[in-house]
Amino acid sequence: MSASKLDFYIKNAHKRGSKILVLGEYVLNHFFKELESMPHTMIKEQTQKNIELLKRYALEYNMIFIAPIIQVKKKKFYKEIAKIAPKSISYYTQQILIPYSHWNEKSFFANPVAPLKEPMIFNIDGIKVCVFAGFELHFDHFWQVVMKKKVDLVILPTVSTFESHNRWREILKTKAFLHSCYIVRANRVGEYMDKKVSWNFYGDTMIVDPQGEVDMMLEDKESMLIETVSKEVTIQHRKDWGFHKELKVREIK
Repeated sequence: MSASKLDFYIKNAHKRGSKILVLGEYVLNHFFKELESMPHTMIKEQTQKNIELLKRYALEYNMIFIAPIIQVKKKKFYKEIAKIAPKSISYYTQQILIPYSHWNEKSFFANPVAPLKEPMIFNIDGIKVCVFAGFELHFDHFWQVVMKKKVDLVILPTVSTFESHNRWREILKTKAFLHSCYIVRANRVGEYMDKKVSWNFYGDTMIVDPQGEVDMMLEDKESMLIETVSKEVTIQHRKDWGFHKELKVREIK
């Protein structure tokens, strides 16, 4: 995404009162398959330029940016998610990466394979927010943290393709309902051609509420979704369904 286009979206989000702006995976950097043939220095420069840009915007507009980026350290690549706030910046290193033969991020990136830790968690205006990578959605460890910490909003930057629309929608709706939280899924759009195979990044950026309903969804064109989340809604859902309560009374003292 060019700096001028990013500037356009950020200014419009600020005018609408947005506190957090989320980008999909491989929006600030080239797609994984393209990285394989790019010089380390070019990728590093691309990342540094975009981080500095977002740091400036965060300070100017008093916003938080959740931005997947590729870090280059000692000529090794790391897949991370940056949280860029007006006065601080922190990183979440993705813990589980895609390991398949046609899409093997696990072997390309140097992210450590180690016992799982908690994902990124922070608070804003009383809302507890949890951030982890799209592929990590498939693993219960992360949702156990969401449940234990009573997270109100889960942010999932993704890069979904290959006609996985329906599977993603159903998983997101189910997870939101079972864990009494909102889920924001920000998916990349565009196309990559690999040996005559089209990788179509279909968008479907959406926000799902704790009832498991899609509040708003974008299509397959580049655009911006702005929505409000409510702490009262997540609290009421926990009271109504009692999932947290039933687990709490069974905890080992």
